[in-house]
Amino acid sequence: MLLSTNSIDSIPGLSITYIKKSQLSPTEEEQVLIFLKKRKKEEIPTSLNICLVAERFQILSRSTDHGFLFPIARGLARRGHRVTVISSSSPVGKSEIFREGVKAYYLKDSNSKLAASRNFEELALNKFEMLHQENPFHIVHSLDHSGYLIAKYKENYNISVAFDVEATQMSQIFAILGMEQDNVSSFLITGLAVIYKYLTTYLGRDRQLLSTADGIFVTNPQQRIILERYYLYPDFHIYTVPYGIDLGDLTPREGSMELRSRLGLPENAHIVVTASDMTEVQEITFILRSFEKLAIKKPNAYLLILGNGPKRREIEFELLNLALGKRALLLGAIPTEEMLDYIVLGDAFVDMSSRTTGFEPSMIEAMAQKKVIIGSEVSPIANVVADGEDGFLLRPADIDSLGNLMIEIFSGHIPVAEIGERARQKVMNLFETSKMIDAALKAYQDILLRRLS
Repeated sequence: MLLSTNSIDSIPGLSITYIKKSQLSPTEEEQVLIFLKKRKKEEIPTSLNICLVAERFQILSRSTDHGFLFPIARGLARRGHRVTVISSSSPVGKSEIFREGVKAYYLKDSNSKLAASRNFEELALNKFEMLHQENPFHIVHSLDHSGYLIAKYKENYNISVAFDVEATQMSQIFAILGMEQDNVSSFLITGLAVIYKYLTTYLGRDRQLLSTADGIFVTNPQQRIILERYYLYPDFHIYTVPYGIDLGDLTPREGSMELRSRLGLPENAHIVVTASDMTEVQEITFILRSFEKLAIKKPNAYLLILGNGPKRREIEFELLNLALGKRALLLGAIPTEEMLDYIVLGDAFVDMSSRTTGFEPSMIEAMAQKKVIIGSEVSPIANVVADGEDGFLLRPADIDSLGNLMIEIFSGHIPVAEIGERARQKVMNLFETSKMIDAALKAYQDILLRRLS
């Protein structure tokens, strides 16, 4: 075996370009390897040119128009790195935004008819090529599948490419697990559905994507284990970065009396808030039936359902069948900047969804606002919440347990203030922005270092 050193003056008697490993003592070999690793690190620029790609940025920090990676992007820019965002549409309808050192391009918001007619992956590739020619990127970080074409031809651009785990279709498996009920028949049906979905998604698309990735970003241990065990992706190429919210903008707030009045809610109302994209009827139906148990016991209890989607009419039909009347309010899509006002208005926040493998933003915000949160035990939030200590975890289909838990919360049998305080502290410790920036930067450097190896 040959070791390239250029000139290893620190080892007496060794000053040649190539040395045979067999000629070195164990101590000298270790010194050579340390030297080579240090030299490779020195080849990585101190100032990186980073490209973030995603068709849609999930809004976690409600005060920004860049999305949930903006706190990290801004932090990287402040540390002297160049950060560019390529996305589809801006919440404020602008085609280009420059803020705090981060340049964002929203390709579908341009006036070009060509942009409107082409798919986003092709648009992202074209925009990347143009920007790369002007100022070559070192690494591309794709939050979803949008960066696949860039990754496919990465050797032509001499770049490294990382994907978020959300670029895979793993979330579809989580969604199936979330619908499992506590009986043998459901276990068997769910098991077969999971196997079928895994085989079709992995063989159909995910295997090709993973083969192009120099690294995969995950937010929790559950994702990491599944990637390594079932997707056969090497653990040393997996990086855990718990994306979160810009907590500086989420100091505890008081509920808006004006909003309460506008919704027609009594001053002494017990309020449960949930959010949904309304793509699954059963998910909301479970919550409605559980809330019905609370509504019978507590006449001043109200359920606010935020969001809109293709199954809204079916959900309205289920709501009418339960005869909850004005006790459950379908409020439709809420503007991003107002979302936090509704979360703050509630006493408890419920989200039993398992369709994403990452942390649901509204759930994290509710914890930051000291709300009692109830989540699914098969969703990623289970990696954050300690059941009974800083929130509660239940099986999504367990209607009786969810109903009884809400009754306990509003009957004063549960120390909600203490649980809320612990929830906020948990979020602040886990999603502290400087830690996220450190973790992301270290991952980028490790990925680039492996490319030089």
